[in-house]
Amino acid sequence: DEIQYFNKKQQQSLLEFMENGSLTLIASTTENPFFYVYNALLSRSSVFEFKSVPAEEIRPAVLRALEIMKSRTPLPLTWEPEVPALVAQGCGGDVRKSINAVELLCEAAVPKDGTLLLTEADAKALSQRSAMRYDRGGDAMYDAASALHKSIRGSDPDAALHYLARFLEAGDLITPCRRLLCAASEDVGLAYPQAITIVKSCVDTAMQLGLPEAQLPLAQAAILLATAPKSNSVCTGIMSAWADVKAGRGGDVPRELQNVHADSAGLEREQGYKYPHNYGHHWVRQQYLPDAIKNARYYHYGDNKTEQAAKSYWEKIKGPQ
Repeated sequence: DEIQYFNKKQQQSLLEFMENGSLTLIASTTENPFFYVYNALLSRSSVFEFKSVPAEEIRPAVLRALEIMKSRTPLPLTWEPEVPALVAQGCGGDVRKSINAVELLCEAAVPKDGTLLLTEADAKALSQRSAMRYDRGGDAMYDAASALHKSIRGSDPDAALHYLARFLEAGDLITPCRRLLCAASEDVGLAYPQAITIVKSCVDTAMQLGLPEAQLPLAQAAILLATAPKSNSVCTGIMSAWADVKAGRGGDVPRELQNVHADSAGLEREQGYKYPHNYGHHWVRQQYLPDAIKNARYYHYGDNKTEQAAKSYWEKIKGPQ
């Protein structure tokens, strides 16, 4: 019924669309569509991701932009040899930014001897704040955080410093601090137990100093973690224990470990707890896990010097398990 309000041409177009039932929409976003676009739309769409363009591929676009500006400027326009490469490198893989940079350079150029000369110094000044892609809270941030953590885990101090520098350039201290603190327990752990204390001190110092001085304690922490011996026994141990808890495997706390003060009046029972400090080497054999999982093993000693020393110590005291 509503079709009567359209003119004849509009009515014809609408009828054709209703008959064909075909409509193509193209949309773009700088956010991750899998987080920010409704699933109902995603299920009916094809998603294409546009990657950053390498500097060597941007350079031809910069040269074309320079030639166009050359034809528009009132004075002859020239540039020093490294200007195109500097502009291409400083735009963070964004062709549009590189062209905008060319326009800014031309507008800021000072006439000299009847010509406009674009200098390397001006190009460097324009790129002083890198145009690298960094969307706080978005994919680029999480990718950089993941790369920082994995570089530390892979014992590559150079890569760790590179990804840390990306956060410093973006002015983000919180994200690398969190990654460094996490890696100290997750990937170094008991192989170098003092690492987390040192990293915490570095993080606290960085937060007190602020940028640019914060770069020093954070770099110290990154290098320390990347070059430290590695162990993930802490990570695998707590994950295994938590998995049992989530799956409902457990049971009542053994009577020996219960809080006797929680017994109802008149129902007090003998606890039977053995106080380890009353025994040799401050240890006595008794059950600590609930009956249902009394033989569970979550922690496994890592193959590093520190954990192997602890393993050897307790094997001598506890004997065969």
